[in-house]
Amino acid sequence: MEFDPNNPVVKLCTQGMDLEGIGQIEEAGKLFLQAWNEAITDFEKFTAAHYVARHQKSVDDKLIWDEAALQFAQKINNDTVKGSFPSLYLNIAKGYEDLNDYGLAMKNYQLAISYISWLSDNGYGNMVKSAIQNGTERISKYCASSKQNNNLRIKINENI
Repeated sequence: MEFDPNNPVVKLCTQGMDLEGIGQIEEAGKLFLQAWNEAITDFEKFTAAHYVARHQKSVDDKLIWDEAALQFAQKINNDTVKGSFPSLYLNIAKGYEDLNDYGLAMKNYQLAISYISWLSDNGYGNMVKSAIQNGTERISKYCASSKQNNNLRIKINENI
């Protein structure tokens, strides 16, 4: 996806990333919120929401912003935005996983997989692919373990 470096919202997000890079996290968060408040187009709102999400203190709040970023990204009529979907769905899946909602986590990991072909074949794309794979493996192991535990409980209860 191509970003116009002259777009005021993109400029604010770039400045925020620069501040993150030097450890000024609180100041970066303020710039991302400013970007959100100035965003007009769906592209600007998607971009700003994505960065605001990264600065949330609770999983619930992060999930709200990640879902907002996805909703605005889905409104953009440009195929290049689809390269962002795997990462967006990954973030949402991880949020649900952290909230122990493994059904919604797996659903979003699967949605991330459905867009994986849109990822670039580079370090970033490979990192996202790996994170999606790791997430699905964690959920699968958890679900298998839970099923095994439930079967054990049923057998114990049958013998009581």
